[in-house]
Amino acid sequence: MNSSTELRVKELLREKGWTTKVLAEKTGMSESYLTHIKNGTRRWNEDSLRKLANAFEISPIELFAQRRQRTDNIDSNVSMPENSDLQLKVQVVPIVGEIPSNPSPYNNQLMQVTSGYKDIFIPALNSADKNMFALCVENNLLAPTFVKGDFLIISPEVWTRSGDIAAVEYGNEAPIKAIVQVTYTEDFIVLESVNHKQSPIALVRGKDHFRIIGRVIECRRRLL
Repeated sequence: MNSSTELRVKELLREKGWTTKVLAEKTGMSESYLTHIKNGTRRWNEDSLRKLANAFEISPIELFAQRRQRTDNIDSNVSMPENSDLQLKVQVVPIVGEIPSNPSPYNNQLMQVTSGYKDIFIPALNSADKNMFALCVENNLLAPTFVKGDFLIISPEVWTRSGDIAAVEYGNEAPIKAIVQVTYTEDFIVLESVNHKQSPIALVRGKDHFRIIGRVIECRRRLL
């Protein structure tokens, strides 16, 4: 099983002082199935993920083995009712060190390799955008809004409205890719630094090269 989708069941059992039998009673799942999940020898599904999260009284995202290195800021007080119609959709998002020009599963994987993040992923809930990627913030130039070690989950499919923060490409001769706040006016597209420490850039609509690569839909802060 890919380490990015492995669950922390063994670790959580130790923290709670529970046996697999106790967990089986709390979830209604068999001991043998839970042993496979615990050892990473069998794939979990959405139903088992919900039941495990409910038993451990944590959010589903906290079940993932990589959480402590690669995620942050998830509300651990999310309650998952025993009888829920909620369909959890977990997507494994590739982490990259640079913004890909044309996000796609192939291009994102290529950018992972070239930017030093080969085979490193982060889980995301309830998004169907297969071109989504997670940009690792590698310095503090965007601080205090985003700091070194943050992961910006960026979706090319989500519409970017005026005032949103997005990954963009702009510039006529040597296009620049950057994370900025985008504001639309009748004649201009104004790009502002997310911490408002640099002067805004005003691009003339229909004349200056500009395109949205993807909107920043979430920031995950790495746990220390």
